[in-house]
Amino acid sequence: MKIENNILDILPLYEYAMAIGQSLDYKESCDLFLKLILRRKNLNAAWILEKKGEQLVSTYSIPLGQKVTIPLDKQINDFIESIRDNKITEVDRTILKLVPIDIDTGHLVIFNLKEQGYLFLYSKVEKLKAKDVLQLQPVINKFSISLKACKAFKRQQVLLNNLELRNQELSDYAHMVSHDLKSPLRSIDTLTTWLKDDYGDKFDENGNSNIKLIRNNVEKMDTLINGILEYSTIGKNRTEVYDVDTNKLIDDILDIIQIPENITVIKNDLPIIKGDKYRLQQLFQNLIGNAISYNDKDHGSVEIGFSDKNKFWEFYIIDNGKGIDNKYFDKIFKTFEKLENNLESTGIGLSIVKKIVDLYGGKIWLTSKLNEGTTFYFTLKKDYDGTA
Repeated sequence: MKIENNILDILPLYEYAMAIGQSLDYKESCDLFLKLILRRKNLNAAWILEKKGEQLVSTYSIPLGQKVTIPLDKQINDFIESIRDNKITEVDRTILKLVPIDIDTGHLVIFNLKEQGYLFLYSKVEKLKAKDVLQLQPVINKFSISLKACKAFKRQQVLLNNLELRNQELSDYAHMVSHDLKSPLRSIDTLTTWLKDDYGDKFDENGNSNIKLIRNNVEKMDTLINGILEYSTIGKNRTEVYDVDTNKLIDDILDIIQIPENITVIKNDLPIIKGDKYRLQQLFQNLIGNAISYNDKDHGSVEIGFSDKNKFWEFYIIDNGKGIDNKYFDKIFKTFEKLENNLESTGIGLSIVKKIVDLYGGKIWLTSKLNEGTTFYFTLKKDYDGTA
C-alpha cells in the first residue's frame, strides 16, 4: 500500500511538471500550469504579484482580476520578506491588501518565485496541507525558471522587432540617400562629358587632367553608393536557394575581372553547393579581386580551394601579396574601413563579404604575414535554406 500511495503522489507531480515549459508566452504558460494545479488541488484562485521598485504589481490572476498596484508599506514588506520558500496562512487584513479578486475569508499558500515575484494559491474552504506544499515546492521552482524564460523570450522578441524596424529604416534611408546623391552625380557626369566633347580641344593638359579627375571621382562615388545599397539589402529577404557549381562560378568571375600578366590564378576543383549565385559571386569576386589588387609581387599568385568540414564547406583564397598586419584583422571587415588610400577602393567590399558569410551561417577569418601574403578562410553551411 505504501508503494501505491507513493505512486499516487508522484503521478500528479509528473503531470504538473509536464505542463511547465510548453509555451514561451507568459500568460499561456501560467494558464497551462496553474489551471492544472487549481483543478487537481480543488483550489479556487491563483495570482502572481511582482515587486517593482517600491510596489507590488499583479502580473497574472485566475479568475481574471483587476490589475493591482500595492505600495510597499512596512507591514506588507515585512510580510512578504517573511516568505522564504512558501507560507501557509489564513486570509486576514494584510492578505486582503494583496488580493486582485473579491474574497473575504479562506486559506492561502504563498510561494516565493524569487525574481518572478510571489505566487498565491487560494482555497475558500479546504486548507492545503504542509505535505502537499512540500511536494509542490520543487515543481513551483521549475515554474519560476519557466517564467524567467518567458520574460527573456519576450524581451528578445521586442529587441528583434525593434532591430527589424531599425534595419528597415536604414534600408529606406540608404535608398533615399542614394537617389538624392545619384541625381547630382548624373548631372556632373553629363556636364563633364559635354565639356570634354565641346571644349576638349581648348583645354590644356592640366584642364584635361582635371576633367578626368572629376569623372573618376564621380565613378568612384557611384560605385560607393551601389556598394551601400548592396550592403543594406543583404539578408533583408529570404534568398532563393539552388545548386551552384563553384567551379563555373569562379571561371565566370575570372573572365570578368582584369588579371594583370604578372598574376597567376590557380583554381582547385571546387564543389557544387547550395546557395544563390548572385550573392556567392559577390563573395568570391570581392575576395579574389582584393587578392589581385593588393599583390605587389613581380610573380604574383592567387590560389582558390576548399576542404570538407562535415556540416560546412570551408573555402580559402591564398595570395603572396603585401600581407596584412594582425592588428587590422578585425578592422578590415568594418564598413568604410580601408588600410590604404586606394582611389579604386570603397572600403565596403569586405563588409559585404562578411555579411554574406553571416547570411550563410558561416564564419570568415584570415592569416597573414607582412610582405609574404594573406589567406582568407570562410565557411558556408551545406544545408543552407535561404535564411541565416
